[in-house]
Amino acid sequence: TEPEPGKPHGPPPVPPGTSPPRISHGSHMALPPQGAAVVELPLTGVLVPPQVCWLSPEQTAGKQKPYMYTQGQAVLNRSFFPCFDTPSVKFTYSATVKVPEGFTAVMSATSWEKQKDNTFVFKMSQPIPSYLIALVVGDIVSADVGPRSRVWAEPCLIEAAKKEYDGVIEEFLVVGEKLFGPYVWGRYDILFMPPSFPFGGMENPCLTFVTPCLLAGDRSLVDVIIHEISHSWFGNLVTNATWGEFWLNEGFTMYAQRRISTEVYGLPYTCLEAATGRALLRQHMDATGEDHPLNKLRVVIEPGVNPDDTYNETPYEKGYCFVSYLAHLVGNQSKFDAFLQAYVNRFKFQSITADDTLGFFLEYFPELKEKGVDSIPGFEFDRWLNTPGWPPYLPDLSPGQQLMRPAEELAELWAADSLNMEAIEAVDIMGWRTYQLVYFLDQVLQKSPLPEGNVKRLSKIYPKISKAQNAELRLRWCQIVLKNNLEAEYSKVKDFLHSQGKQKYTLPLYRAMWGGSEATRALAMETFSATAPQLHVNVQNYVKKILGLAAAEV
Repeated sequence: TEPEPGKPHGPPPVPPGTSPPRISHGSHMALPPQGAAVVELPLTGVLVPPQVCWLSPEQTAGKQKPYMYTQGQAVLNRSFFPCFDTPSVKFTYSATVKVPEGFTAVMSATSWEKQKDNTFVFKMSQPIPSYLIALVVGDIVSADVGPRSRVWAEPCLIEAAKKEYDGVIEEFLVVGEKLFGPYVWGRYDILFMPPSFPFGGMENPCLTFVTPCLLAGDRSLVDVIIHEISHSWFGNLVTNATWGEFWLNEGFTMYAQRRISTEVYGLPYTCLEAATGRALLRQHMDATGEDHPLNKLRVVIEPGVNPDDTYNETPYEKGYCFVSYLAHLVGNQSKFDAFLQAYVNRFKFQSITADDTLGFFLEYFPELKEKGVDSIPGFEFDRWLNTPGWPPYLPDLSPGQQLMRPAEELAELWAADSLNMEAIEAVDIMGWRTYQLVYFLDQVLQKSPLPEGNVKRLSKIYPKISKAQNAELRLRWCQIVLKNNLEAEYSKVKDFLHSQGKQKYTLPLYRAMWGGSEATRALAMETFSATAPQLHVNVQNYVKKILGLAAAEV
């Protein structure tokens, strides 16, 4: 909205050489860097919050102009605009945003128009919770990639974005509609964020924010967007009423993502992807201890606790297992698909609890209610929700074995003391999709360090891996390079960390460098010193912690 007459338009400049103060959620607001584009907002008597991320030109892909974006999930939009900052309240909104010439504003809205004086007017005609309101201001342009989709990006990325996603989104949307009912949001646009964006994706309705790491150049990561598309039904349309039951958003979305993936790519590939997810859940529970209270699906969030601090793999993968268990009880995929459509239709535009979900499930399948499926010993619904630990039921992922086994056998060959090149060359990896290659590299990493010279040979034989632009492959290849002290390819680690600042990729590499040799520790310090200005402040602080540097106050 427009500022009040006579009120200052934005924050005062930050003195040269000083950092803007960062203050915890829900209290005061921090300053943007000097020279940032100022968006006029009616925040009387307060400054712009830390949840409004101001990027200097170095933190963008184009390196020419500053950039601003907001990140509302979970409880951060309270200091961006006045609101009931809880997912239990939904509302429509409109906004007027005036930006300087040479900048464009976009929001998570069903309609927008540009007026004179570089003023943009947005309207969201469907009720949404506060955390899904998002704004970006930057040097951005768009290109159509489907009948109801366009990609947005900085000018230097737009061609790559169009090439990668042309025709792709519509295919996923059509399958989603077939499975879960109409797509109600009108458009489905994707905004490729600057490289310093620390997250994989944020499902803001009508305008999903994603990392530019998805631009692999060969469409090998396009299926990652299926997760964000699935949120159009589970999370955005039917929403968890409290952050303590976040699994209602993410467990159902993981299930929906894997249903779409099965329809598009087949069951073996989807099972392989789900096996990767299960391995992450295993790692998480091993690290925290299975009985940690955050390893429950229904988490108790005490007053004053930031829900972001409860975020982990459990709501995603344990939640997926619970939804899979419900499908297992039904025993018929098409009947369960019909239930999911009915569930979305019954609760659309509402915020609900697990009791609402499970009550509706038993009401929809009265024969299961009669059997007392909610209290089968060891699988009680109450136990699923309120007991920490490993899921009592695991869906059958054995169809993935036909893709896993060749990857395991190939990794064994590469781990041998003397390489059987005939057997290695008999395996054609050119047709393997991303998650099969990821699975292979995870096996190689587990067996590392490999016998002297094996990794160098592997690098030469598989340029599809060692020269990949696919970020999932680059992460694992860099980890293998570090674990095997392959100094000749340390430059690939440096290049990858210079090219992006996504938390999921950045932190494991700094951990690997810092836990390695003197040479890799030196590499870590040198790389961080060069790249720190282009990283999100939270990622900067996490890296400082890994490297034993004094972290700035967060």
